[in-house]
Order: sequence, then C-alpha cells, then structure tokens
Amino acid sequence: MRMRVLVAYEKCCGAGQCVIVAPKVFDQRDDGTVALLDETPPPEQHKAVREAVSICPGAALRLEESA
Repeated sequence: MRMRVLVAYEKCCGAGQCVIVAPKVFDQRDDGTVALLDETPPPEQHKAVREAVSICPGAALRLEESA
C-alpha cells in the first residue's frame, strides 16, 4: 500500500495534533502551522498518519492511497 499525504496549508489552525500523533511525518513551522516532513511515509507510519488526518481540527490533511 502506498500513501501520499496532502496538506491544505490555508486550513491549518496550528493545533499540532498531527505532530503529537505522527512526529516522523509532521512538524510545526515557526508560525505554528503544519510542516510536512514526509509526503510518502513508509508503511510503519500509515496507522499514525491516518489517525492524524482523522483528528485534524482544521481538516487540513488528506490522504491518497493506492495499492
């Protein structure tokens, strides 16, 4: 399974939940908004990334998944 993370930076409210759940994939910029560290995370990060997407309060994160 291949995963690609997409970010709508303008929707990010800077809550940082993605960083807490998946720190190998997300970080925060100086202004508090999301910084994407890995657009195509490895399979061992997929569960954490899915959780980060589901709890993002600004709905700024989206996934594309393919076989």
